[in-house]
Amino acid sequence: MTERQCRKNKGDAESAICQALIRFEKEYMGRGPLEIRSFIVDDMVLVRLKGVLTQAEIKLAEVEEGPRGRYLLKQVRQELLERGRPLLEVAIRDILGVDVVSVHTDISTRTGERIIVFTLERPPTLESRQSVTIATAGE
Repeated sequence: MTERQCRKNKGDAESAICQALIRFEKEYMGRGPLEIRSFIVDDMVLVRLKGVLTQAEIKLAEVEEGPRGRYLLKQVRQELLERGRPLLEVAIRDILGVDVVSVHTDISTRTGERIIVFTLERPPTLESRQSVTIATAGE
C-alpha cells in the first residue's frame, strides 16, 4: 500500500492566503483589492493590499475635507476588520495549520493601501519547494 502526502510549499501557501483575503475583502468589506501580495516570514504573515478604497471612501479622505474624514475612514475600516477577524484567523489557520496569535492592520487614506500582519503561534511547516513523500507500508 502506498500513501502520498503533499505538503504545501511557501509559494502555494502565500497564494492561498491572497485568495482567502480577496474573498474576505469582496464578501465582507464589499470590494476586493486591485492588487495583493502576501509574505510568510518566520512566525508572521504580512499581507499588502492595494486599491481597497471605494470611491465614496476616497472622497471622504480627501485632504481639503480635513482630518476628520480620514480619521472616520480609518476607524470604520478598523472596526470592520475587527468584527471579521475570526473569519480571517480561521482562514489563515486552515491554510498554514498554525493558530493566529494577533492581527495588526493599518490603511493609508492617501494611497488606498492596507497592510495586515498576522502573528502566528509558531512558524508554519512548509516545504521550500513542492515535494511528495511516498511511504510504503509493510508487505
